[in-house]
This record gives sequence, structure tokens and C-alpha cells, in this order.
Amino acid sequence: MPPYAGPPAARPGDVAGVLRLLAYLVLAVVLMVLDHRGGWLGAARAQAEVAVQPLWWLAGLPSRAGVALREDAVTRSQLMRDNELLRNALLVSGARNARLQAAAAENARLRGLLASAERARLDVQLAGILDIDLDPTRQRLVLDAGSGDGVRIGQAVIDAGGLMGQVIAATPTTATVLLITDPDHAVPAVVARSGVRLMVYGSGRSDALQAADVPLSADVRAGDVLLTSGMGGRFPPGFAIGTLQALRPDDSRAFLEGEVKPAAQLDRGRDVLLLRGYKLVPANNISSSAAPAKEQPLPNPPLPSQGREPQAEPVR
Repeated sequence: MPPYAGPPAARPGDVAGVLRLLAYLVLAVVLMVLDHRGGWLGAARAQAEVAVQPLWWLAGLPSRAGVALREDAVTRSQLMRDNELLRNALLVSGARNARLQAAAAENARLRGLLASAERARLDVQLAGILDIDLDPTRQRLVLDAGSGDGVRIGQAVIDAGGLMGQVIAATPTTATVLLITDPDHAVPAVVARSGVRLMVYGSGRSDALQAADVPLSADVRAGDVLLTSGMGGRFPPGFAIGTLQALRPDDSRAFLEGEVKPAAQLDRGRDVLLLRGYKLVPANNISSSAAPAKEQPLPNPPLPSQGREPQAEPVR
């Protein structure tokens, strides 16, 4: 066994490592002392923080982007739900508003209808419209009141504007009204301004009547208001029929004819008034089927020199 040779000699690398460690310790102690006394390392740290702050912002960008996307998704979904609720609420509110407006308009129309009857001190009966037929060859109304409600054939029907027609048929629960615009209908009329009597015929249009066989010398002109004359007993006198729009010679050039705008609103409204308290024409004088005018012709109109006017024609 070889004799003990003592501890192994230190290698150069180990010595250098120990020296570096000692140098780091000394440097750390020096820096701590300097920082404690002078505080200049605080300024260096502040500058370092400012320098690395963009790096921190970039490092946190993905996280912030994910949070923002999640929040945007939640916000978008909530906004879509809120918009859907608001749209539904708006539709419901619009429907309610339209219904209220329609009800207000209907109430105003009914008040006007009844007020016009009250002002004229008329004995009337209110009836609703179930059906309306405005075919050019057939102008009718069906009312929700019939013979069981006191409706009688021959009763005149009006609205707030004026004359609408006459009851031609009645069941216990409904009544059929022949409108004055029916092509088989004629109304004895009088000019409110001059008192000239003439006949007004239905034209098959809800917005127009026809005045015919007007003598050339008659005191009639455009703009005249035509009223029921009461002749023939079918309609009480004094109810507005319409306004004469224009006059022109007929085909024979011996008489005048013109278009009349109805005073009543024949193509709108939901209620009408049935006149009561006056003598009605017997039922056999009112055709429930509105026979054509050619089956019951009018008498030949008088010449202008005779100073006579066409006589009233019964409803056909």
C-alpha cells in the first residue's frame, strides 16, 4: 500500500468558480450598501420597469383578447335577445295602438251618426252591417237586424252623410238593403237651391249616381245639393242624396244628364240607421229582387215647354 500522499491538489477550474462566487457576493454587498445609502438603484429599477412594460403588455395580450371575445359574445347574445324582446313588444304595442285607433275612429263615427239623428230629431234604429255587395249589377247591404227587431220592408236607411237605400227584404234576424247606387234603383230628388225636381238613378258604382232627364231650361247647375223630395212615399223628404258634379246634354240633346256624388259613405262604415216613425210604401210596391228598370218603364218625360218635371218612379 502506498504511503498517504495528503489531500488532492485543487484543480484550476474549481478555484476560478470559487473566485467568481466571492466576486458576486462582494458585488451584491456593494450594491446593497450603495442602494441603501444613495437610492440610485430605485431609479434604475423604475427605468427597467418602463423598458419591460411593453413586453408585459404583449405577454398579456392573448389573455385580454380572449376575455374581450368572451365578453363580446355574451354582450352580442344579450343584445340579440333584448332586440327580439323589443321587436315583439313593438309589434304588440303597434297592434294595440292600431286597435285603439280603430276603436276611437269607430266610436267617433258612431257618435257622429247618432248625433246627426238627434239633431234632426229622428226616430232611428241602429243596425250593424254584416255583408256588402258592391257588384256593378247588384248593390246590396245585409244588416244584423231583422223583422224580429222591428225592421220592416220599405224602411229608409241612412248614415251621417245622407240616404243610403231602402230595406227590400227581411228575415227574423237580418235585413237586405237596396243601395241607391244599384243600377235598378231610382230616387225622386229635389234641388235644394232651386226646388227643381228630378230623378236620380243608380249607376252600379258606389261613388257615383246618375241624374237624367233634366230639362234644358231647368235651374240646375254643378255643385247643387240634391235632397229626397218625398214624392212617391218611398223616402221621407229632406235627406241628402248627393252633390251634382257636372251637367251635359244626353244623347237626344233634348235633356241634360249629370253625375252625382253620393252624400252617404256607401263603401265604408260598419253601422247604419233605419228610419222609423213615417208611413212606408206597401211592400208590394217595392221589388225585393230589384227588377230591371226596363220592365217598369218611366212615363215619357215632358217637353221643356210644358213646364212639367219627371214624376217619381217606384223602386224597381
